[in-house]
This record gives sequence, structure tokens and C-alpha cells, in this order.
Amino acid sequence: MRDQLLERAAALVPRLRERALETEQLRRLPQATVDDLRASGLIRLGVPDRFGGLGIDYDLAYDVAAELGRGCGASAWCYSLWAVHAWMVGQMPEQAQTEFFAAGPDVLCSSSFASTSSVRSEPCDKGMRLSGRWEFSSGSNAAEWFLLGTGQPALLALVPRSDVEVLETWYASGLCGSGSHDVVVQDAFVPSHRLVNIDRAGIDDCTGWELHQRLTYRVPLRVMLAWDLVAPLLGIVQGAVEEFVRRIQAGETAEYIARSEVIQFRLAEASAELDAARILLRHRVDWVLAKARRGETFSELERATVARDRAFVVKLCMQSINCLFDVSGGHALFLSEPLQRAHRDAQAAAHRASLTLEIIGPMYGRAALGTRP
Repeated sequence: MRDQLLERAAALVPRLRERALETEQLRRLPQATVDDLRASGLIRLGVPDRFGGLGIDYDLAYDVAAELGRGCGASAWCYSLWAVHAWMVGQMPEQAQTEFFAAGPDVLCSSSFASTSSVRSEPCDKGMRLSGRWEFSSGSNAAEWFLLGTGQPALLALVPRSDVEVLETWYASGLCGSGSHDVVVQDAFVPSHRLVNIDRAGIDDCTGWELHQRLTYRVPLRVMLAWDLVAPLLGIVQGAVEEFVRRIQAGETAEYIARSEVIQFRLAEASAELDAARILLRHRVDWVLAKARRGETFSELERATVARDRAFVVKLCMQSINCLFDVSGGHALFLSEPLQRAHRDAQAAAHRASLTLEIIGPMYGRAALGTRP
């Protein structure tokens, strides 16, 4: 089944590649791409089985996102986030899950966890009133639900599209087609069952595990988060490596350039860095799931190790794509060229504090050395 789903993802790659420029120009995923992703059933990897999931745990979505990224970085990015949000809803009270999946398993949910200063939440009878503006809500044009930060530490609210206004603000240099717009909510009522604390989920709130018995729900939610941001980057860089080879082989001076030891060395280095990144991601995720299978808890050092490895995978990916782009020649700069788009998309994917080794590294060092910040 896993191989069949990966084959299904691979079959989408040529179509995503053909639409990549259109996706960038639209600043959102074309409806045809949204339809293809839904029809493939791949988003259901994040869906609990009782609501139409595929009977395979969510971590396979990382491999799917990496495969889709070969064709279109923005499409892989949105897919990965829609899949993780469906999985996250499985951590919420059962009533919220029933409401979310009422229309079927292919429902799409976008998010913005970071609250701006405008966000206000006030407790009220049986829930809270929520207002504010949030940034970077990827895939928001197609979303039917939103997971939004409440301004209270670690507390997220699940809000239906009817309570959300999407503002067309996404004019960016990379992942242009991700539709990562601002969203606005004005005095919406959020019932208590549509709230989740991501610091408690998978630790002292075991709703996901108790309801669904998936290993990924036996892991602290924060330990599983952010791999969904890393996985598309693997595919973006893989697509860049493939495009680099194609451009050289198809060029007018192909034989001369292909004999260049500089080109040969850069290709060897970049492909090795990418392979190392891919192996490290799968090794660490499998290690996390093995601990969950044994019912073990995660120490502060082990959590820091997971965060360290996520950031190091990103570092390897960026070294790989920069290594190739630096010797790709002037024609690679044209906006019609996939290589420059991959380079910009990779930069955009890597621009997260939680994925920056210079920020995460000291956190690991403190945990390993037993020192206080």
C-alpha cells in the first residue's frame, strides 16, 4: 500500500511541473491541482481511519510531500500542510473531529499558529470569542477550516471558513504559489471542543491515541510538528538536481560542460548532501516512532535532538541547492526556468526560525551540556 501511494504521488509530478509557472503567477494553487490532490486521496494520510483515512500512519505524508516537491514546491508545501492539519484535528475532542470531517475525508484546513498583536481571545460561556489578523496561512484560498493561534500560549482554535476572511497579501519571492495570505476573524465564537493545546497533546492529553491507536498520536505533538515543512524541501531540491542534469545534457555545449570537473564535483557534492538529508529525516522519524511503539517518553535532550536534526536536514538541503545554482549559468536566472524557481522556493521553505540551525543548535547544546539559557 505504501508503494502504491508513492506511485500515485509520482504520477502527479508531471502535471504539477507543467502547472508550476501558472501556480506561481496565480499566487495560489490552480483549482486543477487542488482537484488532483483531492482525487489522489493522498491528503487522507493525515485523516484518522474512522473518518476515511487510508489505514496507514501519517508519517508517509513526508515521503509523499518530498515526491510532489519534484514537480512544484508550492503544491507540495500546501499538500504537506493540509495533511498535517488533518492529522492535528485527530488530537482534538471527538466532537470537533466529527464536525471537521462531516463533509468527508478530503476537507482542507489551513493555519497560522503565530498570533500577531491584533489577536484577542476572551473566555465566554462554553468557549471563547476570537478576533484578530494572522499571517502566512498557506493554502488559504482553498481551505474550509483554519487552525489559528489564540494569543494564549500553545492554544489553537479550529475555525470554519464562514468565520474567516482571506486577504490577498501574498506577494513573495519564493513559494509564490502557496497562497500564504493573511486571514482575519472578527468576534467569532469558538466552542471549547474546538480548542487544542499543542504542548499537552500527545503527553497528558492522549485523545488522539485513545481514539485512533496510531503511533504518531503516541508522540508529543510538537515532536511531530515541523517535519511537514521540511519534507517538501527535499522534493524541491531533488527537482533542482534533476533539472540541473537535464539542462546540461540538453545544452548546445552539453558535451564540453559535462566534462567539466567543476560541474562533476558540484553534482556529486549536491546529490550526496541531498541523500544525507533524506536519510537523516527518515532515520529520526523512525526513531521517534520506535520510542512511541515502546511507550517511552521524550526527554528534553531527545526533543532537542529531534529539533536539531530537522534544522540540519534543512541546512543540508540548502547547501545542496546553492551548490548547484551557483554554477548553473546565466540562463538559469530567467523566470521561465524551473531551476531558479526551485532555488527561490527552497529559500522560502527554509526561512523559519524553527528550521534554522543557528537558532536551534544552541538549544540542543544547552540540553546536552545541562546548562541553563
